[in-house]
Formats: sequence, C-alpha cells, structure tokens
Amino acid sequence: MLDGRTVVVTAAAGTGIGFAAALRCAEEGARLVISDRHTRRLAEAADRLADHTGTRPLAVPCDVTDGAQLDHLMDTAAHECGTLDVLINNAGLGGTAAVTEMTDTQWDTVLATTLTSTFKATRAALRHMVPAGRGVIVNNASVVGWRAQRGQAHYAAAKAGVMALTRCSALDVAAHGIRVNAVAPSLAMHPHLAKVAGAELLAELSAREAFGRAAEPWEVANVMVFLASDYASYLTGEVVAVSSQHP
Repeated sequence: MLDGRTVVVTAAAGTGIGFAAALRCAEEGARLVISDRHTRRLAEAADRLADHTGTRPLAVPCDVTDGAQLDHLMDTAAHECGTLDVLINNAGLGGTAAVTEMTDTQWDTVLATTLTSTFKATRAALRHMVPAGRGVIVNNASVVGWRAQRGQAHYAAAKAGVMALTRCSALDVAAHGIRVNAVAPSLAMHPHLAKVAGAELLAELSAREAFGRAAEPWEVANVMVFLASDYASYLTGEVVAVSSQHP
C-alpha cells in the first residue's frame, strides 16, 4: 500500500501508536523515517523495526516543540530518501488537572507538544510536498476533542485544535494534490499507558467502547496506513474515529 514512499513518523519510539504506525508502514513497503526526542529509545525502536522487517529505518532525533528541529527532520528525510511523501503526526502529551488547579506550564506544555507541534511539523512537511505536487499528512487526534472529560481541558482543547487544523489545512493544500486527514482514537492500550494510568480509569474508559475493550495500537495504525495510501485518494479534511465514540 505504501511501496516506495517515504514516510516520516513522529514520536515513534516506545510501544504505542507511533511505533505501531511505523511498523505497519514498513510492512507496506515504505521507506521509513522515525523520530522521537528520546535518543536511546529511538535507537531501540529502530533496532526493533529492523528485527521485524529486515531493514533499519532512518532515525532522526527531534523535539517536536522546536520548529528548527522539525525543519531538519523533514529536510533530512527528503534528502536521504529522495522524496517526502507521507507525514504521520503522532506526537502528543496528556495529563490530568482540573481547570481551577491547572498551571500555565501544564497548559502550555500540552498545547505545545500536541497542537503547536502538529502545525509546525505540517508546515515543515508542506515545504517539500507543495513543490512536488503530492503528499499525505495523517494527524493523531482523539475522541476527547469531541467529548468532555474531567481534568482534560488542556488535552481536549489541543486535540480539538488538531481536528480543526486538519480540516483547514486540507483546504489550503488541496489544489496542490495533497491530502490531510486525522484519526481519533479513544483508548489504545500499551505497556506505558498501563503504567501511568490508573486501573480504575482504564476500566471505565474501556467500558465505554462498543467492544468493551481498549484498541490495540496496531488497530489505530491500520487506519493511519489506509489514510496514507491511495485507497483514501478522495478523502481529505476528515477525522476518522477509531472508536464508537464519535458524537
């Protein structure tokens, strides 16, 4: 589905959606470029991908809150691989705090990592895609961008912003043959999430789902790959819920 295309995936280290998306893209024939701000974990992810696919991806450390580093990531991908065809904006950061207790730092950090980074990465990728007259961007939003959840005002605002950014940027670049879409997962279970989130909350969120369980990261990644492929050639400006919780 992605044979011969250069795909950049942000926040691809670890065991979550980013790594799953990178693996699925590689399995579909992509020339893979992965990034993360954690250099050691990024190298480990590249090793694991090499074990799975037989090919080690290009790994470029990048702090997505830094526009210059994002420019470097996209420039490196295009230079080393010849093209920049697909960007999967996976980076994001959550947290829990009531509005009455939330600090400026908590708000600013979540918005910078989740929303502003998606804008900066999109802009950096489009500098290569627009002249080429082709390209695909897939953003990682969340059902929390549609529905209310206590303690999630910063994260919900950021993810709602990702949805709006997706719709507006899709119109801005449609004339250049570029598509921009997003997925909106609810709960994708992986080891790190299981460590940092309480069992009671995870059980509550799982119970909301039609299947009564969390998604697996690869189930979200499959939708990302579909959106990145030619099978979604007439889809742009859409937010696809990988959940039963679309409003």
